[in-house]
Amino acid sequence: MAPDSKHDAGARLDPAAFATLLVTEADDRVAVQLNRPAVRNAIDAAMVDELHRVCAYLEATPKVLILSGVPADEAAGTKGIFASGADIAELRERRRDDALAGINSSLFDRIAKLPMPVIAALDGYALGGGAELAYAADFRIGTRALRMGQPEAGLGIMAAAGATWRLKELVGEPVAKEILLAGRILTGEGCLSVGLITELVESADLMATAHELADKIAAQDPLAVRTTKEVFHAPREAHPDVDNRAQAVLFESPAKFERMQAFLDRKKK
Repeated sequence: MAPDSKHDAGARLDPAAFATLLVTEADDRVAVQLNRPAVRNAIDAAMVDELHRVCAYLEATPKVLILSGVPADEAAGTKGIFASGADIAELRERRRDDALAGINSSLFDRIAKLPMPVIAALDGYALGGGAELAYAADFRIGTRALRMGQPEAGLGIMAAAGATWRLKELVGEPVAKEILLAGRILTGEGCLSVGLITELVESADLMATAHELADKIAAQDPLAVRTTKEVFHAPREAHPDVDNRAQAVLFESPAKFERMQAFLDRKKK
């Protein structure tokens, strides 16, 4: 079960409180870097717990979330990496009850349902659970060094944290089956060609590009963005009623009048 989502809205995240994440916060966004480079950013129980704590904060204090991994360092000759998957040593010991608990799937579902958009900045390996974490984001930006896929079937298990249904929605059934059932690993170019990422950049430009996208989101009305995301993910049968009800709320918001008046004033000049 996810940790309690209650949080003091006046407080900020304490970067020193995280062991597996590097957290940077601004007024309109939180940047979270997965930080277990010694094990290629394998997602373990501690990282899951810390990501739940970030979610609890963002549920109470809605901001854009940027997820990234260890950046490439050309000077040191090291490559970037998002997440190589779940921690295999830890995963090997999990049993039936652990699977039923949905340890990773519940976290990724929580990330997907955060009030404000989530941006995944992907470099190097994004495999297994790392890929499934990226699928839960609203936007995925990748590099030419990106390698994305689901090797679970080769390890005697399945990709059970969202890939069997999110991947099909993102890239279509034929490509999804090739990734899930035949172990196809996509390059950055391959991810772009099937629509799994929306932009392909050099590793050195990855975080700047992610922040530029966050800037564009921040320029919109926050309530309108939050409402649009919620309605976008509503079940098909809920439309168009859910759209009408959400628009009714926005039609009465102060921001609607202020932003529309500002638009009309600019047209007069």
